[in-house]
Amino acid sequence: MTKPTVERTLLLLRHAKAEQAPGKPDHERRLAPRGRKDARAVGEWLRDAVHAGVFPSNVVDLAVCSTSERTRQTLDVVCAGGAAVTDARFDTRIYDGSAASLLDVLWEVPDQVSTVLMVGHAPGIPVLATALARDGDGSTDAAERLSKGFPTSGLAVLGFEGRWASLAPGMAHLREFVVPRG
Repeated sequence: MTKPTVERTLLLLRHAKAEQAPGKPDHERRLAPRGRKDARAVGEWLRDAVHAGVFPSNVVDLAVCSTSERTRQTLDVVCAGGAAVTDARFDTRIYDGSAASLLDVLWEVPDQVSTVLMVGHAPGIPVLATALARDGDGSTDAAERLSKGFPTSGLAVLGFEGRWASLAPGMAHLREFVVPRG
């Protein structure tokens, strides 16, 4: 007897707008006021998305986040905006990570986790979202919005069946792409 396949949800979030801080190390840049407003709007959108049927649970089982200050702050403000996150991990591979290294991080997610929020940077997050989404499978409106760019606070909602360790390009369907603004 084969095990039933499990529907998984992957939320790929590009950090919110960061301050322009000449002379400050990039890793230490904080959110700008607009970034704080936008991150809160993402949290509110995530809180409300389950009621709209975008994904099945209002709880994110695991957030995996870059170690940069702006991504940590983005995650904090998203949660303050209403997103329910059960557990969070910070991973240095996400900062400056290519799509391939971000996929390496996702392959390590335990099988009991059904919803993951990854908070990272461009170009890794946008490239990964585009690579994972199957052409013609998912929301055509979301795909059109994603094709126009992946700005700060952009959120791609992808679904797939199977194990995290087997996630590969072309394996997911794009459920939604939004850029909530505060």
